[in-house]
This record gives sequence, structure tokens and C-alpha cells, in this order.
Amino acid sequence: MNPVIGLSLGRIIVGALSFAQPGLVGKMLGLDIENNPQGPYLARLFGSREIAIGTATLVARGKTRRNLVLAGIGVDAADAASGVLGIQDKSVPVRTGAMLIVPAILSVLSGLSGLRRKA
Repeated sequence: MNPVIGLSLGRIIVGALSFAQPGLVGKMLGLDIENNPQGPYLARLFGSREIAIGTATLVARGKTRRNLVLAGIGVDAADAASGVLGIQDKSVPVRTGAMLIVPAILSVLSGLSGLRRKA
């Protein structure tokens, strides 16, 4: 499967789950969403962003798709940096930080791979 299509579908799925079941996704990532009253709201913000980027990239073509893949790479790189910062400021344990950083880096790599295949 083309990495851009796979990444786009993955974004939509993760986004929909984050929007509909923020506690479940938080738990999968090692985050305590349910004991933070603002957690579900923040998870839904993340979810809606992922749905939007995934859907827009999936339906776009040509230069627009390439630009959306680049935007997604930037967002994923920022997500990885947020995981690193979370470990540094101790807002997340190291294990949780790793569970946030690894998928973000894999998404960056998938996006880069998709660009090489002519997104």
C-alpha cells in the first residue's frame, strides 16, 4: 500500500477513536485522560486534527497532496518533540513518552517515504 494512503487512513482511524473514545486512546498511549477533566476535550482536539489532515490528504492530488503530506510531517515531528518535552518536564513518565514519540517518528518516516514515492 502507498505509505501516504496508509498514513492517511491511520490518521482518520486514530482521530475517530480519539474523538469518540478519548479515554481508550489515552489509555493505549499511557495517558491518564479520564482523571484530567480537560483530557477528553484535548483528546478530541487531537482527534479532529487527525481526521482533517487524513481526509484532506486522502482526497487531494498532485502538489496539494504533497503539501498536505509535508504539513503532516511537521505535525508529527511536533508530536514527537512534545513527547520528548513531556519526558523532560516530567509531565509524562519515560515509558509513556516513548509511546508518544515512537508512533510520531514512524509517521514522519512514513510521510517521507510517501514523498519519495511521489505522493
